[in-house]
Amino acid sequence: MNITIDDDFDLDKIIDSGQCFRPKKTGSIYRFVTGRNVVDIRDLTDPGSKCDAGHPTRLSVSCSRQEWEKIWHPYFDLDTDYRQIRQSIPADDEFLSSAARYGTGIRILRQDRFETLISFIISQRKSIPAIRTSVERIVATYGSDGYFPDAEDILAATCEELSACGLGYRCSYVYNAAKRIARGEVDLERMDELTDEELFNELKSFDGVGDKVANCVALFAYHRTGRAPVDTWIAKVINEEYGGINPFGRYGNVAGIMQQYMFYSKRNNYTPQRVRS
Repeated sequence: MNITIDDDFDLDKIIDSGQCFRPKKTGSIYRFVTGRNVVDIRDLTDPGSKCDAGHPTRLSVSCSRQEWEKIWHPYFDLDTDYRQIRQSIPADDEFLSSAARYGTGIRILRQDRFETLISFIISQRKSIPAIRTSVERIVATYGSDGYFPDAEDILAATCEELSACGLGYRCSYVYNAAKRIARGEVDLERMDELTDEELFNELKSFDGVGDKVANCVALFAYHRTGRAPVDTWIAKVINEEYGGINPFGRYGNVAGIMQQYMFYSKRNNYTPQRVRS
Protein backbone atom coordinates (compact mmCIF):
# COMPACT_ATOMS: atom_id res chain seq x y z
CA MET A 1 0.00 0.00 0.00
CA ASN A 2 1.22 3.52 -0.78
CA ILE A 3 1.01 6.50 1.55
CA THR A 4 1.57 10.20 0.84
CA ILE A 5 2.65 12.51 3.70
CA ASP A 6 2.39 16.23 3.02
CA ASP A 7 4.51 17.36 5.96
CA ASP A 8 8.09 17.17 7.25
CA PHE A 9 9.02 13.47 7.25
CA ASP A 10 12.45 11.85 6.96
CA LEU A 11 12.93 8.23 8.04
CA ASP A 12 16.73 8.47 8.17
CA LYS A 13 16.61 11.46 10.50
CA ILE A 14 13.95 9.86 12.68
CA ILE A 15 16.09 6.73 13.15
CA ASP A 16 19.18 8.86 13.89
CA SER A 17 17.43 11.32 16.22
CA GLY A 18 18.32 9.54 19.47
CA GLN A 19 14.72 8.89 20.50
CA CYS A 20 14.48 5.26 19.35
CA PHE A 21 16.88 2.32 19.33
CA ARG A 22 15.22 -0.54 17.44
CA PRO A 23 14.15 0.88 14.06
CA LYS A 24 16.67 -0.01 11.38
CA LYS A 25 17.38 0.40 7.72
CA THR A 26 18.40 -2.61 5.62
CA GLY A 27 19.13 -1.68 2.04
CA SER A 28 16.18 0.47 1.00
CA ILE A 29 13.79 -0.94 3.63
CA TYR A 30 13.09 0.74 6.97
CA ARG A 31 11.66 -1.49 9.70
CA PHE A 32 9.80 -0.13 12.72
CA VAL A 33 8.47 -2.19 15.63
CA THR A 34 6.12 -1.05 18.38
CA GLY A 35 4.42 -3.40 20.80
CA ARG A 36 3.43 -6.44 18.71
CA ASN A 37 3.31 -4.51 15.45
CA VAL A 38 5.90 -4.42 12.66
CA VAL A 39 5.96 -2.38 9.48
CA ASP A 40 8.45 -2.31 6.61
CA ILE A 41 8.61 0.97 4.72
CA ARG A 42 10.17 1.89 1.40
CA ASP A 43 10.62 5.58 0.59
CA LEU A 44 9.39 6.18 -2.97
CA THR A 45 10.10 9.91 -2.94
CA ASP A 46 12.21 11.18 -5.83
CA PRO A 47 15.73 11.58 -4.35
CA GLY A 48 16.08 14.87 -6.17
CA SER A 49 13.14 16.36 -4.29
CA LYS A 50 13.93 15.03 -0.80
CA CYS A 51 15.92 18.16 -0.01
CA ASP A 52 12.83 20.24 -0.67
CA ALA A 53 11.17 20.61 2.73
CA GLY A 54 7.83 21.41 1.09
CA HIS A 55 7.73 18.32 -1.12
CA PRO A 56 5.38 15.44 -0.15
CA THR A 57 6.89 12.12 0.94
CA ARG A 58 5.65 8.98 -0.82
CA LEU A 59 5.95 5.66 1.02
CA SER A 60 5.21 2.02 0.30
CA VAL A 61 4.20 0.27 3.54
CA SER A 62 3.81 -3.44 4.30
CA CYS A 63 0.67 -3.10 6.44
CA SER A 64 -3.01 -2.66 5.61
CA ARG A 65 -4.60 0.78 5.52
CA GLN A 66 -6.54 -0.10 8.66
CA GLU A 67 -3.34 -0.96 10.55
CA TRP A 68 -1.62 2.15 9.24
CA GLU A 69 -4.43 4.38 10.46
CA LYS A 70 -4.76 2.64 13.82
CA ILE A 71 -1.08 2.02 14.69
CA TRP A 72 1.40 3.82 12.47
CA HIS A 73 -0.39 7.10 11.77
CA PRO A 74 -0.37 7.95 15.50
CA TYR A 75 3.06 6.34 15.99
CA PHE A 76 4.59 8.83 13.53
CA ASP A 77 2.45 11.65 15.00
CA LEU A 78 0.94 12.44 11.63
CA ASP A 79 -1.85 14.59 13.05
CA THR A 80 0.71 17.21 14.10
CA ASP A 81 1.91 19.83 11.60
CA TYR A 82 5.68 19.84 12.10
CA ARG A 83 6.23 22.20 9.19
CA GLN A 84 4.09 24.81 10.91
CA ILE A 85 5.90 24.25 14.21
CA ARG A 86 9.28 24.58 12.51
CA GLN A 87 8.23 27.73 10.69
CA SER A 88 7.03 29.28 13.96
CA ILE A 89 10.58 29.51 15.35
CA PRO A 90 11.39 33.19 15.99
CA ALA A 91 13.95 34.70 13.62
CA ASP A 92 16.05 35.90 16.55
CA ASP A 93 16.77 32.28 17.56
CA GLU A 94 19.29 31.81 14.79
CA PHE A 95 20.78 28.58 16.09
CA LEU A 96 17.44 26.81 16.39
CA SER A 97 16.23 28.18 13.05
CA SER A 98 19.28 26.71 11.37
CA ALA A 99 19.16 23.46 13.36
CA ALA A 100 15.50 22.97 12.45
CA ARG A 101 16.26 23.39 8.76
CA TYR A 102 19.01 20.78 9.10
CA GLY A 103 16.73 18.44 11.10
CA THR A 104 13.63 18.89 8.95
CA GLY A 105 11.80 15.57 8.85
CA ILE A 106 12.31 14.54 12.47
CA ARG A 107 9.08 13.65 14.25
CA ILE A 108 8.40 12.63 17.85
CA LEU A 109 7.39 8.98 17.81
CA ARG A 110 4.69 7.62 20.12
CA GLN A 111 6.59 4.61 21.40
CA ASP A 112 5.78 1.62 23.59
CA ARG A 113 5.95 2.73 27.22
CA PHE A 114 7.67 -0.24 28.83
CA GLU A 115 10.24 -0.55 26.04
CA THR A 116 10.99 3.17 26.20
CA LEU A 117 11.37 3.14 29.98
CA ILE A 118 13.78 0.20 29.93
CA SER A 119 15.69 1.55 26.91
CA PHE A 120 16.34 4.92 28.52
CA ILE A 121 17.28 3.36 31.86
CA ILE A 122 19.89 1.44 29.85
CA SER A 123 20.92 4.60 27.96
CA GLN A 124 22.72 6.23 30.88
CA ARG A 125 26.40 6.83 30.11
CA LYS A 126 26.16 4.83 26.89
CA SER A 127 26.57 5.84 23.26
CA ILE A 128 23.63 5.32 20.93
CA PRO A 129 25.29 2.33 19.16
CA ALA A 130 25.94 0.73 22.57
CA ILE A 131 22.34 1.30 23.65
CA ARG A 132 21.09 -0.31 20.46
CA THR A 133 23.34 -3.32 21.03
CA SER A 134 22.09 -3.83 24.59
CA VAL A 135 18.44 -3.43 23.60
CA GLU A 136 18.79 -5.92 20.73
CA ARG A 137 20.48 -8.43 23.06
CA ILE A 138 17.56 -8.13 25.46
CA VAL A 139 15.11 -8.70 22.61
CA ALA A 140 17.08 -11.69 21.31
CA THR A 141 17.42 -13.25 24.77
CA TYR A 142 14.07 -12.51 26.44
CA GLY A 143 11.75 -11.40 23.66
CA SER A 144 9.60 -13.48 21.36
CA ASP A 145 9.54 -13.29 17.55
CA GLY A 146 11.63 -10.11 17.61
CA TYR A 147 9.33 -8.22 19.98
CA PHE A 148 10.50 -6.44 23.10
CA PRO A 149 9.97 -8.65 26.17
CA ASP A 150 7.27 -8.04 28.75
CA ALA A 151 8.11 -7.12 32.34
CA GLU A 152 7.43 -10.73 33.38
CA ASP A 153 10.00 -11.99 30.86
CA ILE A 154 12.71 -9.73 32.24
CA LEU A 155 11.73 -10.55 35.80
CA ALA A 156 12.45 -14.23 35.07
CA ALA A 157 16.10 -13.37 34.31
CA THR A 158 18.92 -13.16 36.81
CA CYS A 159 21.06 -10.06 37.15
CA GLU A 160 23.99 -12.07 35.80
CA GLU A 161 21.98 -12.94 32.69
CA LEU A 162 20.96 -9.32 32.21
CA SER A 163 24.57 -8.27 32.66
CA ALA A 164 25.48 -10.40 29.65
CA CYS A 165 23.34 -8.01 27.59
CA GLY A 166 25.78 -5.21 28.41
CA LEU A 167 23.73 -3.55 31.14
CA GLY A 168 26.49 -3.25 33.74
CA TYR A 169 25.39 -1.36 36.85
CA ARG A 170 22.00 -0.76 35.21
CA CYS A 171 20.96 -4.41 35.77
CA SER A 172 19.37 -3.71 39.15
CA TYR A 173 17.54 -0.67 37.76
CA VAL A 174 16.06 -2.69 34.89
CA TYR A 175 15.17 -5.61 37.16
CA ASN A 176 13.50 -3.40 39.75
CA ALA A 177 11.48 -1.55 37.11
CA ALA A 178 10.30 -4.87 35.65
CA LYS A 179 9.42 -6.13 39.14
CA ARG A 180 7.28 -3.09 40.00
CA ILE A 181 5.40 -3.33 36.70
CA ALA A 182 4.99 -7.13 36.70
CA ARG A 183 3.60 -7.05 40.23
CA GLY A 184 1.14 -4.31 39.39
CA GLU A 185 2.73 -1.73 41.67
CA VAL A 186 2.87 0.68 38.71
CA ASP A 187 0.54 0.88 35.71
CA LEU A 188 2.37 2.58 32.86
CA GLU A 189 -0.81 3.02 30.83
CA ARG A 190 -2.74 4.73 33.63
CA MET A 191 0.17 7.12 34.14
CA ASP A 192 -0.99 8.77 30.93
CA GLU A 193 -3.75 10.37 33.01
CA LEU A 194 -1.20 12.32 35.08
CA THR A 195 -0.19 15.92 34.47
CA ASP A 196 3.27 16.50 33.00
CA GLU A 197 4.78 17.24 36.40
CA GLU A 198 3.02 14.32 38.08
CA LEU A 199 4.21 12.00 35.33
CA PHE A 200 7.76 13.32 35.63
CA ASN A 201 7.79 12.69 39.39
CA GLU A 202 6.22 9.24 39.06
CA LEU A 203 8.84 8.21 36.50
CA LYS A 204 11.58 9.41 38.85
CA SER A 205 10.28 6.97 41.47
CA PHE A 206 11.92 4.16 39.45
CA ASP A 207 15.42 3.27 40.61
CA GLY A 208 18.04 4.84 38.37
CA VAL A 209 15.68 7.33 36.73
CA GLY A 210 16.79 10.94 37.08
CA ASP A 211 15.62 14.14 35.40
CA LYS A 212 17.01 13.36 31.95
CA VAL A 213 15.64 9.83 31.69
CA ALA A 214 12.26 10.86 33.14
CA ASN A 215 11.95 13.65 30.57
CA CYS A 216 13.01 11.30 27.75
CA VAL A 217 10.35 8.76 28.69
CA ALA A 218 7.73 11.49 29.13
CA LEU A 219 8.56 12.90 25.69
CA PHE A 220 9.08 9.72 23.66
CA ALA A 221 6.58 7.35 25.32
CA TYR A 222 3.86 9.70 26.60
CA HIS A 223 4.23 12.40 23.94
CA ARG A 224 4.60 15.20 26.46
CA THR A 225 6.16 17.53 23.90
CA GLY A 226 6.68 20.29 26.44
CA ARG A 227 9.44 18.23 28.08
CA ALA A 228 12.96 18.95 26.82
CA PRO A 229 15.55 16.45 28.13
CA VAL A 230 19.01 17.86 28.82
CA ASP A 231 21.80 15.38 28.08
CA THR A 232 25.46 16.07 27.29
CA TRP A 233 24.63 17.21 23.73
CA ILE A 234 21.91 19.62 24.83
CA ALA A 235 24.13 20.87 27.65
CA LYS A 236 26.68 21.76 24.96
CA VAL A 237 23.98 23.58 23.00
CA ILE A 238 22.95 25.56 26.07
CA ASN A 239 26.52 26.50 26.93
CA GLU A 240 27.88 27.09 23.42
CA GLU A 241 24.87 28.60 21.66
CA TYR A 242 22.83 30.27 24.42
CA GLY A 243 25.46 31.50 26.86
CA GLY A 244 24.44 28.99 29.52
CA ILE A 245 20.77 30.03 29.53
CA ASN A 246 18.25 27.26 28.93
CA PRO A 247 16.30 28.31 25.79
CA PHE A 248 13.35 25.94 26.07
CA GLY A 249 11.12 28.05 28.29
CA ARG A 250 9.99 30.18 25.37
CA TYR A 251 8.78 27.16 23.39
CA GLY A 252 6.12 25.86 25.76
CA ASN A 253 4.41 22.67 24.65
CA VAL A 254 6.69 22.17 21.61
CA ALA A 255 9.97 22.47 23.54
CA GLY A 256 10.61 18.74 23.10
CA ILE A 257 10.36 19.04 19.32
CA MET A 258 12.84 21.91 19.38
CA GLN A 259 15.11 19.80 21.57
CA GLN A 260 15.21 17.13 18.88
CA TYR A 261 16.31 19.59 16.21
CA MET A 262 19.07 20.86 18.52
CA PHE A 263 20.18 17.35 19.57
CA TYR A 264 20.31 16.06 16.00
CA SER A 265 22.31 19.01 14.68
CA LYS A 266 24.79 19.11 17.57
CA ARG A 267 25.37 15.34 17.57
CA ASN A 268 26.03 15.44 13.82
CA ASN A 269 28.47 18.35 14.18
CA TYR A 270 26.34 20.59 12.02
CA THR A 271 27.67 24.12 11.64
CA PRO A 272 24.71 26.53 11.88
CA GLN A 273 24.17 28.87 8.95
CA ARG A 274 23.64 32.15 10.75
CA VAL A 275 22.20 35.30 9.25
CA ARG A 276 24.88 37.91 8.66
CA SER A 277 24.20 41.39 9.94
